[in-house]
Amino acid sequence: MKITNSAVRLSTGVDGLDYILLGGLVQGGAYLVRGGPGTGKTTLGLHYLAAGIAAGQKVLFVTLGEPVEDIKKNARSINVNADDLAYLDLSPTPEFFAEVETYDIFSPAEVEREPTTARIIDAVHDVQPDRVFIDSMAQFRYLSVDIFQYRKQVLSFLRYLKGRGATVVFTSEAGPDTPDSDVQFLSDGIVNLFLNHHERNVSVSKFRGSSFVAGEHGMRLSAHGMEVLPRLEPQERTEQLQMEALPLGVVKLDQMLHGGLERGTITIISGPSGVGKTTLGLQFMKTGAARGERSIVYTFEEEVDIVIQRSEMIGIPARRMVDEGTLSLTKVRPLQFTPDEFAHLVRRDVEDRGARVVMIDSVSGYKLSLHGAGLVRRLHALCKFLQSTGVTVVLLAETQSIVGDFQATDVELSYLADNIVFLRYLEIEGELRKAVGVLKKRLSDFEKVLREFEITSNGIQVGEPMTEFRGILSGVPTSVGAAPSESAA
Repeated sequence: MKITNSAVRLSTGVDGLDYILLGGLVQGGAYLVRGGPGTGKTTLGLHYLAAGIAAGQKVLFVTLGEPVEDIKKNARSINVNADDLAYLDLSPTPEFFAEVETYDIFSPAEVEREPTTARIIDAVHDVQPDRVFIDSMAQFRYLSVDIFQYRKQVLSFLRYLKGRGATVVFTSEAGPDTPDSDVQFLSDGIVNLFLNHHERNVSVSKFRGSSFVAGEHGMRLSAHGMEVLPRLEPQERTEQLQMEALPLGVVKLDQMLHGGLERGTITIISGPSGVGKTTLGLQFMKTGAARGERSIVYTFEEEVDIVIQRSEMIGIPARRMVDEGTLSLTKVRPLQFTPDEFAHLVRRDVEDRGARVVMIDSVSGYKLSLHGAGLVRRLHALCKFLQSTGVTVVLLAETQSIVGDFQATDVELSYLADNIVFLRYLEIEGELRKAVGVLKKRLSDFEKVLREFEITSNGIQVGEPMTEFRGILSGVPTSVGAAPSESAA
C-alpha cells in the first residue's frame, strides 16, 4: 500500500522532529535511527515510546546492549517516565562472563539465535505492542552466520512486527567499523543523528512514500531530553510589504528617510565602533514603544545593564520600556548557541511576545559568538523569515575604518537590506565629528545629502545638510568657503 502525506502519523515525542517529518512517523512503518555513540539514539527511542504511552498505546522496548535498570536511570535523568514501558532485556547478564559456553559443532550464532527469537515472539505475543523500539539492531548481526542470513533475519523480523500492527523504530551504530547499509535498505525511513565539534544535528535521508523537510537541523540534548530545532529557510512573504513609514523620532533624520523606515523591511545601520549605531537603533524602538509595539534586541557585545544605563543617559527610557514590556534585551554569550538554536530563540520570542521589531547588535558579534558553519546564510534565512511575517529587522554592522575611504558595510549582507543608513566619523579642523547618511532605500526616495550627527544628553541631534564641505566620505572633508553649521535638533 502506498503511503501518502495524509496517512496516519505517530508523534516521535519530539516536536521539532515531528515538524521535519510533516507530522511524525507513518503508522505501520519501520524506521532506522543511526548515529555514533552519544548522539541521542536511545533518548529518541525513549521519547517515542513515552509518546505512545501518553496516547494510550502499548509499547515495547527491546534492548540488546544496555540493561533495563540503566535505561530507567537514564530516562529519569531527562524527565522521561520509563517505568510504564514493557521491556524485553536481551542484554548480556553478569553471569554470561562466568558461564560462557563453547560450541564444538555449531557456531554461537546458530545456537543462540533460536532461543533469542523465541523470547522476542513471546514478548510480542504478550504485549501486542503498537510501538516497538529496538536498541540496537546491529546486535542481530552477531546472531547470523553470514550477511545474507543477517539481512534475511532482519527483514523477516521487521515484517513480523509490522504484520502485527506495530510501528518500529530501531537503531544502529553508524561508523566505518559497523556499516549499516543493509538495514538502511530495509527501513522505511532513516533519521541521522550527528555530533560534530560540539554541534549536534539531525537530518532525514529517507522517508518512504512521504516528503519531509530536507537538510541538517539543529538538535540539543539537555535535562529535558532531546529538542530538535528545524532550520529556518527563506520563505515567501506571508504579509504584504506595507508602505507605512515608521519614524525614528528625530525630525531631520526622518526627513532624510522621507518619513522613516517602512514596516516589514530589513535595515542595516553601519559605522565604526562608538559612532552611535546602537543608540540610533534604540531610538527607533523608543518610537515603537510610543505606538505600543514590542521590540527585541539581541546584544552580542554589551551587557544588558550597560545598554540600559547608556540609553537612560541620553533620554531613551529603556528601563521603563523593559518594565512595560515594550522592549526586551537579551544578552547572547559567546558560543552559547549554534545558529539554529539562536534562530529558534528569535522565532520563539517573536511568536510568544508579539514583537514587531527585532534588532541584532551586531552582525560581527553574531559571527564571532555563534559556532557552526554557514553563519551568513543562516542569518539571511532568519532575516527573511522575520520579514515574511511582517517583522521589521534592524542589523547593526560595524566597519573597521574610522576615517578614510568610504565603505558602507564590512559584511556580505548588503544585498539583503531594503535600507542602509550609515554613520561615520569626520575630522574637521582637528576635531572629531560625526555624520549620518542614507545609502539605500528600496520603497521610497531619500535625501542624498549628509548631515552632522551628534548624541547629547537630550538625545540624538541631526544638523542641516553639510553642503559647505566636499570630500565628506573620505572622512577628512575640506571647506568650500562656508563655516561648518551648528548642529540642530
